[in-house]
Amino acid sequence: MPRRRLDGVLLLDKPKGLTSNAALQQARRLYAAEKAGHTGTLDPMATGLLPVLFGEATKFGGELLDSDKRYLADIRLGVRTNTGDAEGEVLAVAPVQVTAEALEQAVRRYTGRIRQVPPMYSALKHAGRPLYDYARAGETVEREAREVTIHRLDILRFEGERLQVDVHCSKGTYVRTLAEDLGEALGCGAHLAGLRRTAVGPFRVEDAIDLETLERLSPEQRDARLEPVDVLVQHLPEVVLDGAAARRFANGQAVPVGGRAEGRRRVYAAGRFLGVAELEAGVLRPRRLLRTDAPAAA
Repeated sequence: MPRRRLDGVLLLDKPKGLTSNAALQQARRLYAAEKAGHTGTLDPMATGLLPVLFGEATKFGGELLDSDKRYLADIRLGVRTNTGDAEGEVLAVAPVQVTAEALEQAVRRYTGRIRQVPPMYSALKHAGRPLYDYARAGETVEREAREVTIHRLDILRFEGERLQVDVHCSKGTYVRTLAEDLGEALGCGAHLAGLRRTAVGPFRVEDAIDLETLERLSPEQRDARLEPVDVLVQHLPEVVLDGAAARRFANGQAVPVGGRAEGRRRVYAAGRFLGVAELEAGVLRPRRLLRTDAPAAA
């Protein structure tokens, strides 16, 4: 099937067992899209929201990479693994004698700004190689702790060795590491037994579609599932241009717009999304523009 130029955002519910790239490629095949990308990798064992970007939407993917995320995490207490999740080898088993009060204290300890050491089994790169390459070779690389923010950490279920939490966190948070840290704080060890991403920025998994359902749709129904490109920048204030100013801006030229507050803006002309700009001293300077023949935003 020939590839087509397609611009938009698909909210995909990734299944367990697929890499994020494999899920992306299946969606790209179904849409016969020339260009596609995703925002934020999910491990194969994880399920949930994976925003897939087609065409011009890939220019604005950084907006979601920098956004907060939300997860449902199933944690197995009393068992530590070498990967920090259920796919790793068991390193140690310990009895679980955790009270509700101790769990509440541990949760409070890991809420707010915390520091995490990235796990060895991660895609974070060292000297051009992902850390998991070193881990699989039996090597350990020194990693610096990074500051992340756990906005909320709510206990949903706690039954014996099983714990489920709702995690609302900043970008760069490793939920596997959070599970291990909680296990250490509780004195029994732990690993991440299951993970589902429920939100990325303003998007929710309830609005996503799975690959099996997507495949059953007609081409027209699939296209109707796509969000317009500017859905990625709705958090930015809007500027509307007309006439010569719109034409100059679309051609990459800065245009004066008067004395307004500074900062990033999403820019439109005649109902059409043109791109993102920086407003500095009353001048609108293009930062990322849609190609001139991209379809108008819905």
